[in-house]
Amino acid sequence: MTGSWGLWPSLIALTGSIGVLWVAGTRLAYTADELAGRTGMGRAIAGAVFLGAVTSLTGIITTITGAVAGDAGFALANPVGGVAIQTVWLAVADLVYRRANLEHAAASLENLGQSLTLVALLTLPVIAYATPALSWGWIHPVSLLIPVIYVYSLLLLRRMRSDEMWRPRRTSQTVDDDDTTSSHRSLRRLWVTFAVLAVITAGTGWVIGQAGLGVAAATGWPSDITGFTVTTAVSSLPELITLIAAVRMGALTLGVGNIIGGNVFDTLMISIADVFYTEGTIYAAAGPSSLVLLAGTAFMSAVLAVGLLAREKKGIGFEGFAIPTVYLATIALAITA
Repeated sequence: MTGSWGLWPSLIALTGSIGVLWVAGTRLAYTADELAGRTGMGRAIAGAVFLGAVTSLTGIITTITGAVAGDAGFALANPVGGVAIQTVWLAVADLVYRRANLEHAAASLENLGQSLTLVALLTLPVIAYATPALSWGWIHPVSLLIPVIYVYSLLLLRRMRSDEMWRPRRTSQTVDDDDTTSSHRSLRRLWVTFAVLAVITAGTGWVIGQAGLGVAAATGWPSDITGFTVTTAVSSLPELITLIAAVRMGALTLGVGNIIGGNVFDTLMISIADVFYTEGTIYAAAGPSSLVLLAGTAFMSAVLAVGLLAREKKGIGFEGFAIPTVYLATIALAITA
């Protein structure tokens, strides 16, 4: 791959990115929780919309970097892999939160609605794979439909919160969505802090994208598998860090909403990848392994939605074991595809 970084510079860059994202991600969790209280939006929506979008900036820049470089498999595997690994992070967070099953304690209408929206959005690229010759210019129409459905889902989310027709039954382990962290900082200062952290997160995404392409070029490892595993594991660190920080301070719906909302937001990266990949529709250029990665990720998202509905009370629920298993099986199948 012409112009890519060497193996050691790429590995050093990835390691440095971990440190930057660790600091920024922790600060983001606390700032978002304060904003949730000061603005009155609630933790689930703050996690889904603001925190989820900002922590996804790293992956967006990584995806654009791969698409501009002309690597369709890498560019498409990044958003799909981001959804997959971030879903796995929930199983990791279950180990941190010992009081109850995390999906039980953080159950909310917003998180469940976002989970079902995610499953729906992940089915759309399958249609694009089946119709690779269909395009407007170099962009597949499905790529234009994804943002429309995403925006509509946000409107539904707002309507569900204002006019609740369903709610999870409260138990002794249910955590209140509105019990946010008190803040003595001005609202303006909170937004400025949030914006600075967002810029740092986005800038790190470019470094990760270049490093990921460098690793693929230097090792000969398939770029789509590299994007699905290595770069997404690093670029999704803000989600893991903010999730663990939120769980530790008791902001469970904020943390889970960050993951689920970030996953829904990450589907927009599929559209972004198609726009910046100008050699045709990205679905026609990506190989069959990308379709395996997409289907496995949709399955993981469906398991999470069922976990939110089942709400097992104690310990790690069935989803805590099923999600990592499906993730590893998806990688194994993609390698053989």
